[in-house]
Amino acid sequence: MAETPKPAAPAPTPTPAPAPAACVFCKIVAGTAPSRKVYEDKYVLAFWDIRPRAKVHLLVIPKQHVASLKELDELPVETRAALLSACVKVARDQGILDEGFRVISNAGKDASQSVFHLHFHVVGGEKLREDAITKDPAER
Repeated sequence: MAETPKPAAPAPTPTPAPAPAACVFCKIVAGTAPSRKVYEDKYVLAFWDIRPRAKVHLLVIPKQHVASLKELDELPVETRAALLSACVKVARDQGILDEGFRVISNAGKDASQSVFHLHFHVVGGEKLREDAITKDPAER
């Protein structure tokens, strides 16, 4: 009598790198730093930017710490999908979906990333500058 093969063990889930203790976005996720939350699910959190650059300026972050978009592959596919879905959801909830909004992620110091925890800026609620990538004249 032939033995029934045992199912293969599931592949181990990679353990995420610990978040830096000073990461303000990790503190917001943990509830130890304040924020004005507008959306939360098990993967992501969205809240108002403390220095808004538009009438509506929200941040959408993964709850799991990764430094920037460069480390996107370190996030589970569910979290990656949740990030973009949350950007659309908060745009709809803030009433900027139909007139237009912008989603921005700065990756690295030359892109002016100031908090090294992946985040997407969702901005709108007014006419935005057409060219968002040209340097200001003083910076040329």
